[in-house]
Amino acid sequence: MLFSPIKIGGLEVSNRIVVSPMCQYSAINGVMTDWHTQHLMQLGYSSAGLIMVEATAVEKIGRITHNCVGIYDDKCVISLKRNIQLAKSVTPKKSFFGIQLAHAGRKASTQRPWEGRSTLRKEENSWKTIGPSPIPFQETWHVPQEMKLLDIERVKKQFISASLKAVKIGFDLIEIHGAHGYLIHQFLSPISNKRKDKYGGNVENRMRFPLEIFSSVKGCLPKDFPVGMRITGTEWENNGIDENEATIFAKELEKIGCHYVCVSSGGNTPNPKIPIGPHYQVHLANKIKKNTKMIVRTVGMITDPIDANNIIINQDADMVAMARAFLSNPRWVWDAAKVLNHDIEVPPQYARRN
Repeated sequence: MLFSPIKIGGLEVSNRIVVSPMCQYSAINGVMTDWHTQHLMQLGYSSAGLIMVEATAVEKIGRITHNCVGIYDDKCVISLKRNIQLAKSVTPKKSFFGIQLAHAGRKASTQRPWEGRSTLRKEENSWKTIGPSPIPFQETWHVPQEMKLLDIERVKKQFISASLKAVKIGFDLIEIHGAHGYLIHQFLSPISNKRKDKYGGNVENRMRFPLEIFSSVKGCLPKDFPVGMRITGTEWENNGIDENEATIFAKELEKIGCHYVCVSSGGNTPNPKIPIGPHYQVHLANKIKKNTKMIVRTVGMITDPIDANNIIINQDADMVAMARAFLSNPRWVWDAAKVLNHDIEVPPQYARRN
């Protein structure tokens, strides 16, 4: 089952294995570097059905760090196109590249993980952040500027612009980042959204901005172009998004033509009590799958091929995304194919000869 094809919109993917989008924090002014070239080319010949490019900022202030990839100006676009063309040159015919479009909101202007992951200080060239409400991620962080209606409209236009650029660059799929505590997630959550207007309050209002973004992106893309969203299944907080709210949101996405959701969790509070362990988020995907007809992708500490295959067989999810597994072993798919007795296409230069 793991190696069976699946159709996402108008795109038929060769298998259910996805390389999860992984921020490399190695760009310069939003522009990819040689690090991204080797990273994406290596993942290109992994034989995964879908390779997702890391969270890519739709505007400059939407970057998580100074070193995050962007898609907001010509230099960014040129570097993305060059690297995708190089990666596709070594990629099997039925493996495809998607891009995750993102805006960090109040979690922007921070240090890279290996530099501390804290909010940037003034001497580190910090910038003003935005969010649904003037509530910092944690007490020591900067206070975001509450978005006015003009800001909301600007960000929506930036997502549209980024989507059109992504198609011209040559991406095969677009994913909107609505999880991990970034801007779209911030609007969805009652923890970070305390607005009194039509974009805050009950779940219908908190969904409004995310749904408007998705609808705007969907409307600007060619017919059947695959587009989905990464969402949070729970915030692991008593006063946050839970599985029921996540299901409500997923159903609304389905109504407006979302092809799939990737179900993750947490990220909108500093210290959620997450029961981290193998497959700790699979039950969240299962909840969405039981309540919608969309393709559902699961992610989170999935490393064993037989276990990954069983997730599909048991109908807990339709696709499986992995990050650490591919960092540890870029040829994870090749090994999984051997374990599950399935033939896959690999570069002839690396194919074993008798």
